Amino acid sequence: MSTIQKSVQVGVPLHTAYNQWTQFEEFPEFMEGVEEVQQLNDNLTHWRTKIAGVEREFDARITSQQPDALVSWQSVNEPRQAGTVTFRPLDAVHTEVTLLMDFEPEGIAEKAGDVLGMVDRRVKGDLDRFKEFIEARGAETGGWRGHI
Repeated sequence: MSTIQKSVQVGVPLHTAYNQWTQFEEFPEFMEGVEEVQQLNDNLTHWRTKIAGVEREFDARITSQQPDALVSWQSVNEPRQAGTVTFRPLDAVHTEVTLLMDFEPEGIAEKAGDVLGMVDRRVKGDLDRFKEFIEARGAETGGWRGHI
């Protein structure tokens, strides 16, 4: 199992950053390799990805969700992964978004990519693109404020 932790500071208020992150179906807008995310119910999502030519589909269950604080998930099936995204206000208009993710690389290519830091760079790139996405908009496209 490998672990990645990355953070980004976004120029929007805490509630804006959190609300946008709860819009899972919009993840393909800023996450490289994510083709589609479907929100099946309040705590279950279905993902379709294509990374380095490898297509995968899997379900992820949201295990904890606390408005303006965190969203945690765990894959239901392969590939094995789990993580938490936390949100911390820096001031009234800036928020730190931190992603902590555990995952199990599958196959030779994924294991090599992990060792070479490709997954680490991809996660950092996704967070940087989230920053660009939300700052360009200035407002969230929606938000789910329920507790799980």
